[in-house]
Amino acid sequence: MPDRLFLVAGQDMAIDLGTANTLVYVRDQGVLLNEPSVVAINTNTNEALAVGMDAKRMIGRTPSYVEAIRPLRDGVIADFDITERMLRYFIKKVHRNRWAKPRIVICVPSGITGVERRAVEEAAYHAGARNAFTIDEPMAAAIGCDMPVQEPTGSMVVDIGGGTTEVAVIAMGGVVVSRSVRVGGDAMDERIIEWVKKEHNLLLGLRTAEQIKMAIGSAYPYHNEPSAEVRGRDLEAGLPKTILLSAAEVRAAIEEPVATIVDAIRYALDNTPPELAADLMNVGIMITGGGALLKVLNYRVAIETGLRVEIAERPLQSVVVGSGRCLEQFDLLHGVLESSGRF
Repeated sequence: MPDRLFLVAGQDMAIDLGTANTLVYVRDQGVLLNEPSVVAINTNTNEALAVGMDAKRMIGRTPSYVEAIRPLRDGVIADFDITERMLRYFIKKVHRNRWAKPRIVICVPSGITGVERRAVEEAAYHAGARNAFTIDEPMAAAIGCDMPVQEPTGSMVVDIGGGTTEVAVIAMGGVVVSRSVRVGGDAMDERIIEWVKKEHNLLLGLRTAEQIKMAIGSAYPYHNEPSAEVRGRDLEAGLPKTILLSAAEVRAAIEEPVATIVDAIRYALDNTPPELAADLMNVGIMITGGGALLKVLNYRVAIETGLRVEIAERPLQSVVVGSGRCLEQFDLLHGVLESSGRF
């Protein structure tokens, strides 16, 4: 990392602590880190061997005593100790000063419990934070997408992450209607593995399933759909095998999680006050998060809802950029936290 990115002690930062990826935004400098939320542990010594991208490369390729762990599940902390180590590593990666005690804003799913929210804050304090605040992901995403969250008009944001999908209608700096479902990109990967195992008797790894989803996955049929060669282990012969998988098959495999996401959007619309619903007819729906990159998802949602649907300009960074703007405009952060009763 270039020297110009190293920070002074106490520099504030925002962290999007995601199930799949963790992003770090540093005040006045922007997004400085984007790495997978993975830690490789030596189970014999309990030592962390690698964190982030280096650890992700080890998934499915390690000896028995090395375990590649994803410490967050469905948007919440599943392993507190490993999450703390991961946070400490990421903070140190953008902080040269070992004594730095930054103020940190961490994004969390809106549907988590108070206990789960406190666990995130505690992990931040243990990792070296001077102060730790949490902000709901849909609010951060809306701010990062330049939506008029402080205006008396309705805005709808759909944040599709690795472990959760957050749907919210926002007006006057607060969330009016929200829906959080623990379904996201990870669920799609798992369905692809199950489908290929059932239909082709082939066992795939998680990384391969993710690559298939990104390459040929889609939410709705479209012209000139591609196919892809997929390599895995034949469950009968026990030998490596290659098959040709079509986009239609992948779409059928991920239909259940996609339908769950669409149902969450419909639920939020059904419970939106009439005046705000009228606003949404004009402004439409903004989709962000890694799941927004699924091909023609916006078209599928538009057909199901009858509203105009847009994909965020930088869907992977919307949440952390919105949190970072709250840091740079602390009055905005104060208002957001105050409206949720946490300031």
